[in-house]
Amino acid sequence: MEGKNVPDFRAGDTLKLAIRIKEGDKTRIQNFEGICIARRGNGVSETFIVRKIGANNVGVERIFPIYSESLESITVLRRGRVRRARLFYLRDRRGKAARIKELKK
Repeated sequence: MEGKNVPDFRAGDTLKLAIRIKEGDKTRIQNFEGICIARRGNGVSETFIVRKIGANNVGVERIFPIYSESLESITVLRRGRVRRARLFYLRDRRGKAARIKELKK
């Protein structure tokens, strides 16, 4: 837990994750970019859910432990302005209805 440097992010933020994937005896890095729709737990067992729209407009959600060994890096691309901690309503939205306003500083 000490070696990981996890950026500060919340639900509504757009994240880019670099995930280490092991195939046979080789490993590679695959990027996964999407909106964080929830964070839960705390400490070592904390997890977060990232949702993106994949090929053929199919929604893809993945749950990641924050301190997972397979997570190479977490980058915050955009800060989202939302009033909820859980954005599960985005599962029902498509296209422009699923947009999130950007947080102004």
